[in-house]
Amino acid sequence: MKVGIIGAGIIGLSIGWYLSKEGIDVTIFEKNEAGKGATWASAGMLAARSEIEPGEEYLLQLLIDSKNLWPSFAEELIQESKIDIGYRKEGTILIALDYDDASKLKSHYNYLKKIGIDVEILSSEKILEIEPFLNPNLIMGLYSKEDHQVDNRLVALALKEAFIKSGGILKERAEVKKVVITNDEIEGIIAKDEFYKFDFVVLSAGAWSPLIEGIPKHVIPPVRPVKGQALSIQMDPSNPIIKHVIWGPEAYLVPKNDGRLVVGATVEEVGFDNNITVSAVYSLLKACWEMVPSISEFPIKEIWSGFRPGSRDDAPILGPTRIKGLIMATGHHRNGILLAPITAKGITEFIVKGVLPSYIKRFTLDRFNTSWNEYKS
Repeated sequence: MKVGIIGAGIIGLSIGWYLSKEGIDVTIFEKNEAGKGATWASAGMLAARSEIEPGEEYLLQLLIDSKNLWPSFAEELIQESKIDIGYRKEGTILIALDYDDASKLKSHYNYLKKIGIDVEILSSEKILEIEPFLNPNLIMGLYSKEDHQVDNRLVALALKEAFIKSGGILKERAEVKKVVITNDEIEGIIAKDEFYKFDFVVLSAGAWSPLIEGIPKHVIPPVRPVKGQALSIQMDPSNPIIKHVIWGPEAYLVPKNDGRLVVGATVEEVGFDNNITVSAVYSLLKACWEMVPSISEFPIKEIWSGFRPGSRDDAPILGPTRIKGLIMATGHHRNGILLAPITAKGITEFIVKGVLPSYIKRFTLDRFNTSWNEYKS
């Protein structure tokens, strides 16, 4: 059996690694460099609980199940790649800086408790005891101990290494020009003017997934680019001023083991415009300064933008299509890092066993051809 994967972000690399471990002949094609797209641009949060919003309850179990896979996923990845991926378990703190923020945060707390999410209300005194460099005028906060994080960039490097070590073939700077389909069945792909025959093709090209030629109109995934701008500030790695993931009213802060403090991120519907804008940088820095006033003297290390792959309903598109052998693994929006383990597990199980796991059945492309309410129930 031969499997071709289009796209070497965290989703494509994770699926490739899992398949390769099963003894499957796997080739991943990436138009640029593996892991350097949305995966590289993300913050690496595993926020299955604190980030959930009203209307997303249908997605909650998938998020939690994938988060529960992350410890073993991380352990095996570190063992195989010999790369420490910066898995951190301090938890996530959501803070309110004024009474309007506090009112919204209390409503969010009530919502989380209603759907069974375990979060703790923290007083301002308790938060400042844990994170003394936060704004001393903050009002209150919520603590989600099960929302962890990884260094997404190290994860990308580790997955690349693990995939190759497991026998997988990675073709970088090899843009897939066309998917070849005959009689509603996959034949293979064309990349760099060469035809490659495959039994299965997995489409995991992120925001670029609907742009691959040869895919019939009725199976083109409804995925769009959702731009995010972010930046990082350099702290002293031996004495960081922030240790937890912090969610404020206008931005989040994610400390990394090398001293970087990732500040993000905008959410913009502007197509593939990757320009860094003054307004975005200003708003992120202002939000960061309001949360951590002493940050003003720290150096900015990097500013970047990326494109989340957002589906029509902002849930992932997973599993088989009406083209035999063509499989979707795209549209993860802001949850690509979090959902990597369960996506890899589910797609691998389908390819190896021929049975679609129940936990991804409701997220197939077919949901857009019928009532979405049938899939949420």
